[in-house]
This record gives sequence, C-alpha cells and structure tokens, in this order.
Amino acid sequence: MVLACHLLYGAALASKINHPLVLVLAFLGHYFLDLFPHQEYSVENINQRRWRKSFFDFLKIGIDLLAGVLLVFIFIEGNLLVYSSLFLAVLGDGLILINLIFPNKFLAIHDSFHQKIHFLKDKKISPLLRILTQILVGFFAFYFLA
Repeated sequence: MVLACHLLYGAALASKINHPLVLVLAFLGHYFLDLFPHQEYSVENINQRRWRKSFFDFLKIGIDLLAGVLLVFIFIEGNLLVYSSLFLAVLGDGLILINLIFPNKFLAIHDSFHQKIHFLKDKKISPLLRILTQILVGFFAFYFLA
C-alpha cells in the first residue's frame, strides 16, 4: 500500500482516538492495511541494494511520504499523538529499508512476516481493484480526518 494511505490512516486514528493506545493501533494498522490487495510502485533498485541506481526509487518514496504528510498538515491540527501515529503507521515499511541497509536477525524476521502479510501480492487480482482498495482506504481515512 502506498505510504500516503498508511499516513492518512494513522492520522485519522489519532484524530478520533485521543489516547496513547492509538500508537499501538497505528503500528498494527500498517499490517492490517497490507492484508488488502493493493498496487505498489517499483523500488527494485532499493530492494536489490543497487544504491547508485536508486535515486528515482527514493524520489518516489519521498513524494509519496510528502503527499501524505502534506494532506495531514493541511486538513487537521496536529499534536504529538498525531505525529507519532504518522510515524508508526509507516514504520513497518521503514523497518524493511533499515534491514536492507543494516541487516540483522530481528529485522529479517520482521521482513519475512511483512512479506507474508502481502499474501495476495502474487494472486491474479486486477490492477484496477488493487488501486481501488487504496483509493477507498484513502477516502475513508480522509473522511474521518474531516
């Protein structure tokens, strides 16, 4: 799932649940959202650790993150709980990147678990349906933000 959807989800939760428990829900929600079929953009150079060729992969990630954060900043009045939820809602994907750069046993276990969550990744589901799921997640999160 694109990072902007995860960010909107985390912000929507924190804007409705003003309790530290929302931090756990934001983190776990990342994996819940990844259960749904979704389209992802390619970051193959990062995945293959071809760092010299990965500028455009990082650019896509940066634009995705920036779009999500800007939408949150524009539409809600943030506080520490909201900003922490944003961070935790994308942390699952961040841990994968950290494992690529600094491999270790704990992060490898997380990476394996995270890949299993994407069990619909290789199923024959139309790209339109995969994109529609993300649009729906973004719409519902955006609805709860307003």
